Amino acid sequence: MSDTPKFEVIDRRKFKAEEEQDSNAARPAPSTPPEPGGGPRLVVSEPKQESAPVESREVEAEEALPEMPPAPTAEESSEQKVAYDASAQRLEDLIRAQNPAMGPQPKGGFEHLVQQFYVSAMIQMGAGAQEGQRPRVDILGARTTIDLLGVLAEKTRGNLTEAEDRTLKTVLFEVRMAFLELTSMISLQGMQPPQPPPPGRR
Repeated sequence: MSDTPKFEVIDRRKFKAEEEQDSNAARPAPSTPPEPGGGPRLVVSEPKQESAPVESREVEAEEALPEMPPAPTAEESSEQKVAYDASAQRLEDLIRAQNPAMGPQPKGGFEHLVQQFYVSAMIQMGAGAQEGQRPRVDILGARTTIDLLGVLAEKTRGNLTEAEDRTLKTVLFEVRMAFLELTSMISLQGMQPPQPPPPGRR
């Protein structure tokens, strides 16, 4: 004989429609709203309102965005560019004074921009981890970086030199292939049962 006590669960939330209608007709409408926690109540769903047209939703979304400051004038941008170049030159002079053997550093160009995206995406997918260490993977961050490379390719189409276009297409192909391989590995690991810990460890 089992020592487990027997019990029965009664769901008091279920009411028959006829009983509910009879009880509603028999009692007068309360003059004050019922206190919270007073038991189950019949909830009547109100008819759905038609959703606003897409145009009005887009206008509402635009109104919800924070107001951007006015764009700088051409004169302000020109003055800032001159000040930036002078500051960058002073920084390079200081670095070269500390390292006389170092030559002048090349200015950042389109290839450097693409390379930065490539390096970021590969690190986010676990590349560059030291031997013996488990790579840290930020798969969602990698997807964002790859998407940004795609945006760059879309927005610069027709404005690149042949070499720049080839570099961008090659890098985009490489990082997308690495992403596909990594997500395939993640999917396979997710389908396999977890491995038990080695003996002697918990």
